[in-house]
Amino acid sequence: MSLTLYYHPLASFCHKVLIALYENQTAFERRIINLGEPADRAELEAIWPLCRFPVLRDHARKVDVPETSIIIEYLDRHYPGARPLLPTDLDVALDVRLWDRFFDHYVQEPMQSIVLARLNDIQCDLTSDRTKLKTAYKMIEKRMEAREWMCGASFSLADCAAAPALFYAATVLPFPEEYDALTTYFDRLMARPSVRRVLEEAKPYFHMYPFYDDIPERFL
Repeated sequence: MSLTLYYHPLASFCHKVLIALYENQTAFERRIINLGEPADRAELEAIWPLCRFPVLRDHARKVDVPETSIIIEYLDRHYPGARPLLPTDLDVALDVRLWDRFFDHYVQEPMQSIVLARLNDIQCDLTSDRTKLKTAYKMIEKRMEAREWMCGASFSLADCAAAPALFYAATVLPFPEEYDALTTYFDRLMARPSVRRVLEEAKPYFHMYPFYDDIPERFL
């Protein structure tokens, strides 16, 4: 098999790449990395010295590809499937990249700060992170009032980023009840077969998540 993904089934950024792989039924070998195991950590560090997953190894082309957005673009270019996740139209592609970055920086990052604080039992002021999430929710609500997917009629890289970001963010800061467009978009994402598969594979690891009790029962 040409592709190996170094990842962990619980990690939200790994979910993003797994969704892309499942969208196009791309064959790959799995290498689950437990960063708490010295041998696993050393293996990942030898591939990507920053020791962050996911990383995609392409044995055929002898290339190691880190960073989620780059991995998905790489797959689109070298292992294309039936559904391109990055549009060929340059202006539309810019919009997709923008919202991909939006979810990574303004949903994932503040969410992870809140999660890490609880995981490490750190008492700190998380007001700024919660404010970022509230602002992000408001922007998504407005964006999705007349849209099916984040950047038009087709599921894209931006939606791959949105699904795990919103899944975990909702456990640390629930969506406002009045945000119907955001909630409908979230439900649409969660019903996507690729997303359902990722969450099903994550189930055995959910108990490790610091906000496990806040995961909706329908996902457990």
